[in-house]
Amino acid sequence: MRSWLEGEVTQALKRAFGDEVADAKPMVTAATKPEFGDYQCNAAMPLSKALKSKPRDIAEKLVKELSPALQGIFEEPEIAGPGFLNLRFKPEYVGSRISLMLKDKERLGIPKVDKPQRIIVDFSSPNIAKEMHVGHLRSTIIGDTLCRLEEFRGHEVQRLNHVGDWGTQFGMLITYLRDQGFTSDKGLSDLDIGDLVEFYKKSKVRFDEDEEFKDRSRKEVVALQAGDATSLAGWKLLCEASRKEFQIVYDMLEVKLEERGESFYNALLSSVVSDLKTGGLLEESEGAQVVFVDGFTNKDGDRMPLLVQKTDGGFMYSTTDLAAIRQRVTTEAADRVLYVTDSGQASHFTQVFQVAQRAGWVPSTVSLEHVPFGLVQGEDGKKFKTRSGDTVRLRDLLDEAVLRATADLRSRFEADGKPFDKQVLYNLRVCVWWGGSKGGRMWMWLGCGCENAVECRCGCGCDCESVFVCGCGGRGPGCG
Repeated sequence: MRSWLEGEVTQALKRAFGDEVADAKPMVTAATKPEFGDYQCNAAMPLSKALKSKPRDIAEKLVKELSPALQGIFEEPEIAGPGFLNLRFKPEYVGSRISLMLKDKERLGIPKVDKPQRIIVDFSSPNIAKEMHVGHLRSTIIGDTLCRLEEFRGHEVQRLNHVGDWGTQFGMLITYLRDQGFTSDKGLSDLDIGDLVEFYKKSKVRFDEDEEFKDRSRKEVVALQAGDATSLAGWKLLCEASRKEFQIVYDMLEVKLEERGESFYNALLSSVVSDLKTGGLLEESEGAQVVFVDGFTNKDGDRMPLLVQKTDGGFMYSTTDLAAIRQRVTTEAADRVLYVTDSGQASHFTQVFQVAQRAGWVPSTVSLEHVPFGLVQGEDGKKFKTRSGDTVRLRDLLDEAVLRATADLRSRFEADGKPFDKQVLYNLRVCVWWGGSKGGRMWMWLGCGCENAVECRCGCGCDCESVFVCGCGGRGPGCG
């Protein structure tokens, strides 16, 4: 509705004032207070100077041109204060829409788009060899929600999980594990995500303190990037251990994703640098290859660069993101690409998007969009740092939500003398997962009925009452 209103306001302004307002913004927003109606239009205020008229006079002419288009949907627009427009839905219009929704139970009266687009949504994106923590919840849920909405509207949506599966940390971890006697043929496949996290912490400490270990780790990265069979075998096992843990969480949240990590774009990085050089965008700065981005300067007013290739020839996250944009626009033929990350990465994406557009990889018909959300902070008020390891595991958070709700509701039932049976527990879990964490189907793994275990691996034939992670994925005989 807002988009439709913006279009009508824009056309009404052109009819009322001609080319003088060709670039005017419609300034339509949802009403901030009920007394202002359902929508507000503030377009008249900023046009006063250009049109040399009072805002209220401009508003009156706008209403005259706009009213015919609003008939049957809105009441006559109300001019408030110096020139604000308040728009209220007609009760009969609202009633007709509700009636239509009730008749169409599948789509609630919402038609599919006339021209479906191909939309790529990049979200969740945990790091290999690291457990998913509470900071991943927002990206995962917001991204999944956007996918569901766009799919419902009729668009073709590709859900991509840009996992962190490449870089120095893997050379560091593989080298450390090899020093501990692990190889792809000996013990490495038996490690779970918890083991990897602990080894990662220890390898990071050694990397920071031991120059000889740091040198070997970097050489391991080179071997990995060059396709060394032994290095790749170890890397694949690390990825598989992490992938299994990630899938447990995604199944709990009922989120579907196609994994396409940083490693997918490794073979494309050199050509990205070559294309930037050919296009005259690449410059050398202190031995590194950079692109200076318009509109970004440091505190001294000097241009700020986007680092593309380090002095030692290594590539950056920005290089991978540029390769991903080019591949998604050219090979995947995306019309829109959405990146769902915290707001702390806003500057990074602004720079990367600009460079990709200047390189000619993104036609004007393609939209690159950063979908930001607030930073997820720890108890110290600082952003979670995944490499520190001092985070709340996402699985623990999801389990704890059910644990606390179970204890609270059980005490209420007992106080009222009501039985707290398996059906009540099942209904509770549905409510907790739907309302507390996602607002969608998160209860699949919570229906077997065990009560005091953290994980149930019995095939769901037991009579205990409160399991939080059911090993059968909701398919056992005791599951709801």
